[in-house]
Amino acid sequence: MAGYIIKRIVIMVPVLLGVSFIVFVFMSFIPGDPARLILGQSAPQSAVDSLHHKMGLGDPFLVRYVRYLKNAAHGDFGTSYRSSRPVFKEILIRFPSTLKLALYSIVLVIGFGLALGILSAVKKYSWLDIASTVLAMLAASVPTFWLGLMMILLFSLKLHWLPSNGASHPLSYLMPAIALSLPVMADVSRITRSAMLETISKDYIRTARAKGLAELAVIWGHALRNALLPIITVIGQEFGQMLGGAILVESVFALPGLGSLVVESIRSKDIPQIMGATIFLALMFCVVLLVVDVSYFFLDPRLQSHYGLEKK
Repeated sequence: MAGYIIKRIVIMVPVLLGVSFIVFVFMSFIPGDPARLILGQSAPQSAVDSLHHKMGLGDPFLVRYVRYLKNAAHGDFGTSYRSSRPVFKEILIRFPSTLKLALYSIVLVIGFGLALGILSAVKKYSWLDIASTVLAMLAASVPTFWLGLMMILLFSLKLHWLPSNGASHPLSYLMPAIALSLPVMADVSRITRSAMLETISKDYIRTARAKGLAELAVIWGHALRNALLPIITVIGQEFGQMLGGAILVESVFALPGLGSLVVESIRSKDIPQIMGATIFLALMFCVVLLVVDVSYFFLDPRLQSHYGLEKK
């Protein structure tokens, strides 16, 4: 198992290099002069040229990219053009807000999406199954930004129940978490229903019922445990995407997270900040997938036996 984890960690290196190269290419060739953005439109051309030389912006593309990788390998991801602060300091300030939003959202996904999927499978073709399927389709089709705006209009401006923006109050994360988690709930519900239906039809489930086990014990102790692998995979992937895909939700609700930082950096062509934030989010996504893969060893006895991890 240790060898597998090391192998997966090694695989992260080319993934992160690929992400960094793609982002660096896009940021290097889109219109806009970082030096002019830093000094302002009224700055003299001589000052702009001097800053160009100081920042090495006139060097060839590959020279600038290799120099960036060398500095990043030593822990130096540059300084933000906008705030003049180290890139990683900005990321560490903003990331807790994004992490809170993703955690609250995934709790809602697990609590409601998983429950709806299990109930739909257990009550197959009943009115509950039909209703949950229709709700899942509606949730998957509702645009996140539209849902966020509608919740702000209703719960903030009309009813005055919840704050409309910022992160000054614990309830500030409620509406963003719902907006971010609702489409994911639909996916998890459908995957859970399919996995549970396949598992419930197995012979060992019929055997467990024939032995007189309570239906709750059969569903939770036997069926759900054996159906968890595809469910865990989807939840892990969705959680990783929530960390990097909260840009729209954070923009709608004005949350001071990593997503809004990326948006602000793109507007000002803050290349070091965009590079640092993108690489950090890609690393977090890889770590989440690694955790999901490692969890397979504890959920699937076949893998434990294959790798010599079965209980003695």
